[in-house]
Amino acid sequence: LEQERARLDEATRILQELTGSSDDYDDSGLEDAKTEKARIEQRIDDLEAQLDRAEIIAEHDLDKVGLGSVVKLRDTKAKDSFEVQVVSPVEAGVLEGDVPKVSDESPLGKALLNRRPGDSVKVVINDKTSEYQIESIA
Repeated sequence: LEQERARLDEATRILQELTGSSDDYDDSGLEDAKTEKARIEQRIDDLEAQLDRAEIIAEHDLDKVGLGSVVKLRDTKAKDSFEVQVVSPVEAGVLEGDVPKVSDESPLGKALLNRRPGDSVKVVINDKTSEYQIESIA
């Protein structure tokens, strides 16, 4: 949010410079600056709305999977292990950090919620069933 506000300040400054130096208000540079400023303002509004709806989640219980949990899974067929973080749909798919984020509303996320280390879960996606064992929760 702070980065977007800084970008808005910069876009406003550029727009003021273009407005002050342009006698032709149909100037494409001026229109581009107005469009960019409006886009940044919309992004700020969207972020503020997300923050208004956000809920503070207490530290999660490491004994069972919840929102924010990083879960180490072992594919029972391939025998390989990997980690995922269970997050809200808004955060899912964000490519930040080394751990993929899965929505708590996705098939895998739903299967993991409230499960414990040692539990096995089955996930069906496109008629393909995968089975995973929960190795650990962080």
